[in-house]
Amino acid sequence: MTFLPLTRHDALKAWADFLPGVGQYAKRRNHVEPLHRNVSRLSAALRFRTLLEDEILRDTLQEHPFHSVEKWVQEVCWRRYWKGWLERRPDVWDSWRRRVRELHETLPEATRQRVKAVAAGESGVACMDAIVQELIATGYVHNHARMWWASYWIHAERLPWELGADVFYRHLLDADPATNTLSWRWVAGLQTPGKTYLVRASNIEKYAPDLLISHRAGIERIADGAIAPVIASEFANTTRQALIDYPAMVPASGRRVGIWLHADDLLPEVGPLANLTPVSVAAFSQELEACHTPALSKRSIAAQEEALADGLARSAAHFSCPTEQSTHADPAACLAAWASKHGLEEVVAFAPTVGPVADLLPSVRQRLDKSGVALTLIRRASDAHAFELAGSGFFPFWEKMSRYLHHQKNLFADL
Repeated sequence: MTFLPLTRHDALKAWADFLPGVGQYAKRRNHVEPLHRNVSRLSAALRFRTLLEDEILRDTLQEHPFHSVEKWVQEVCWRRYWKGWLERRPDVWDSWRRRVRELHETLPEATRQRVKAVAAGESGVACMDAIVQELIATGYVHNHARMWWASYWIHAERLPWELGADVFYRHLLDADPATNTLSWRWVAGLQTPGKTYLVRASNIEKYAPDLLISHRAGIERIADGAIAPVIASEFANTTRQALIDYPAMVPASGRRVGIWLHADDLLPEVGPLANLTPVSVAAFSQELEACHTPALSKRSIAAQEEALADGLARSAAHFSCPTEQSTHADPAACLAAWASKHGLEEVVAFAPTVGPVADLLPSVRQRLDKSGVALTLIRRASDAHAFELAGSGFFPFWEKMSRYLHHQKNLFADL
């Protein structure tokens, strides 16, 4: 099993190992320890949906009283909150993408060189450099360390938050468009306007003493009180929009159906697609890499390909049909060619959330429409419910979600 489990088999094993100790999560979660055994390391599996949040919530609440695991359950629900918040404000994602391109083209040369040095772990503040070096080497960093490094990038180095978020997005194996973008905005003081997060040496000494044992050079730059917050400018339109109303089940049609698997949800055998009889299932592994400039790291691309391949293997076993995986540079053209090859009349997929896969939808629809193939997008009912609650701040969301988890008896009926 890899350090971050990507296949469903490995994710289920890791979750089974972690489940008995989730009652200790609240006490241990902020401590940054070697090998990170105090956290679940399931973030990549959740990002690709080789393991569902619903499965984690179900198992947790069956094994532990709610009051003893509330912080753990809350953290699982944060992921859906971020996604729901961004679903209502898609320009935040679009604006970040635009700003990354603009900044790479317009920054002064001296700033560009500093961006490059800090992103490579050559800032001169040894503990911060160790964090990004771990990111590059493993594709993972503990969430608390992510906050420290993001704060250092923005408020100590005074570099654009958008480019720091880009460093994380390109290297993290669990890089999620909503969680990554909005977490960086929070550290920058945009997500909660005016409330920034400042890294402090005393906080690192408390929660990551091992990090500082051999990485103390330059620590004075992040001494308590040494950093003044940067006030970030807002470039995105954050006006709240209505959610798209996707169906929760596939309408009966009698058509020849194929399932399109993508990196936002790789578990078609669990939930509303499970009873389909597809002619074929297909995935296109370059779809995310092709949509991002600069390109994702080789490690990130390999992780996505492994997760997609696992999804296809499980699909072949569950649906007893042929599967295809392509690295075509134009995923929309590849989807249309696959549909034509199998004589499909309808392509069914889970509705992607705001991010690179959703960015492909206009071209995918256009290509399929030209071929006379319908595209049907489905949203899991539990996602739709969570997104509906995520209209404003997290704590109003959590108040409603926690009540729902307490009292909704049939929450996991479709698992």
